[in-house]
Amino acid sequence: MRTVGVEEELLLVDNESGDPQALSTAVLALAERRADGDSVFESELHDHQLEFATEPRAAMSELADEIRRWRTMAADRAAEAGAAVAALATSPLPVSPSIGEGERYRWLAERFGLTAQEQLTCGCHVHVSVESDAEGVAVLDRVRPWLPVLLALSANSPFWHGRDSSYDSYRSRVWGRWPSAGPTEVFGSADSYHAQVKAMVETGVLRDEGMIYFDARLSHRYPTVEVRVADVCLDAADTVLLATLVRGLVETAARAWRAGEPPEPVPVSLVRMAGWQAARSGVEGQLLHPLTMRPEPAADVLQALLAHVRDALEDSGDALSAEAGLRDVLKRGTGARAQRALLADSGSLRTVVTECAARTRG
Repeated sequence: MRTVGVEEELLLVDNESGDPQALSTAVLALAERRADGDSVFESELHDHQLEFATEPRAAMSELADEIRRWRTMAADRAAEAGAAVAALATSPLPVSPSIGEGERYRWLAERFGLTAQEQLTCGCHVHVSVESDAEGVAVLDRVRPWLPVLLALSANSPFWHGRDSSYDSYRSRVWGRWPSAGPTEVFGSADSYHAQVKAMVETGVLRDEGMIYFDARLSHRYPTVEVRVADVCLDAADTVLLATLVRGLVETAARAWRAGEPPEPVPVSLVRMAGWQAARSGVEGQLLHPLTMRPEPAADVLQALLAHVRDALEDSGDALSAEAGLRDVLKRGTGARAQRALLADSGSLRTVVTECAARTRG
């Protein structure tokens, strides 16, 4: 069975005011280390962020336990540093971002100016193991029209610097300002993929291969396909659902490739529009169906995704949990709906942040 790993980025905030806090260095100094000596947590572009990565897991129950464990540990270490962590993809409150220390971050700040300054966004990246680059690129070519559905499912960033953005995932709109971000065309082969990555780096616009910010890419560190399209989810259960569906998509795509089935020739311009629609309304309105690129109710498109990966989910034993997870999301909504409901009840974005921090801790 393919293994799955998850990277989550969390926002460091004041436990009482909800204001973002630039305390990642202090939190990292308090963090435990793994058996190999590496820290459980890592810094990100901004000092207001903290990232953790799970181990590769075959069982979704083990992945769920680890995600909750690291969230709780992040909250504990943040508390020792005088802060809290919140699984929010953008800060609801105004903030003047502080870019972290280090040569790489200084280069990004100088090279990209306001784009880098405003990238205080938190995403969720799902890694799924693949057997080779050839299989990995075949997967990328076949999952691309389904990625906007995953964005809709994870939408958790309705507010931006004190205002309602009118989007369920405004993080994705901000992230799209990077020159290498977004959907990709069909590559056709691993050689074509690597040639494009090489050409992009050689333009000098990007620092290195680590700045290939496609919605899904071959990881440059691990033998995985890395799906990067999602917001960090407010509810850890939604992160597990996301990982379950991503593994189902990867396995379904790999099987189609081995069977000689070609990828859907959806133009990249339409995949980009599907991403915009997913960011705009999440699971609340309509989405573009990945196979027709025509608007349909979000619930129907989510069911189409489930049907598309059902065989793979049945084989991994995840079909019933995925069905239940989708029903739950459609009933209660994503983190975007939860944030707006908290604001409607309290009238305070500060309460939104502090309540989301409490939910993140569990």
